[in-house]
Amino acid sequence: MYDPHCRRCARLAEFRDAVKSAHPHYACLPVPSFGPLGAPLLIVGLAPGLHGANASARPFTGDGAGPLLYATLGALGLAQRTPPVAAGDAPSSIRADDGMRLVGCRIANAVKCLPPQNKPTPDEVRGCNAYLRAELAAAPRVVLALGLVAHGAVLRALGLKASAARFAHGARHALDTALGTAVLYDSYHCSRYNQNTGRLTAAMLHDVFERAAAEARGQGD
Repeated sequence: MYDPHCRRCARLAEFRDAVKSAHPHYACLPVPSFGPLGAPLLIVGLAPGLHGANASARPFTGDGAGPLLYATLGALGLAQRTPPVAAGDAPSSIRADDGMRLVGCRIANAVKCLPPQNKPTPDEVRGCNAYLRAELAAAPRVVLALGLVAHGAVLRALGLKASAARFAHGARHALDTALGTAVLYDSYHCSRYNQNTGRLTAAMLHDVFERAAAEARGQGD
């Protein structure tokens, strides 16, 4: 499922090499998924960020999106720190050795390698789709896609056409697939850009995650 030596996408492999030369202490490898395999809720992001997951080797760790994502997960009991954070403080993912663990959920990306300008090509998304397919084969009951690219990658990994479900923030899609029935929730990506422009607020993200987590726990629709 995870190959730290994968170089199937030449552009991404060459870009990783160039970034590694400039930042020798960065991991600059395909980033593995985080959390228990087969957890009932699978969260799918876009790709590692330059100074975030590409550096830390853990999704949403060390970048501008991580604090909001992990605070949301922490508020819903899906993320915990060891030792626990102080009362009133939210879990925040800063480093891969910060004691963070996920409970009942797992985080993967549509593309495992850092893309130039944070924009993978359609061929690169397709080339990485086998890894996402393997995640889905582990039978998560609910999937939450962060952004349009992740939404499309999930549909492809499930063997469905793009027309099977239209992306919209807060949308819920019940899908019949070769792997059985799956439920897909959509959210805008929790990127710093979306936060700064107001396209995504903490309340908006919390609402989608709350509904997806409840359904994954068997408490929803």
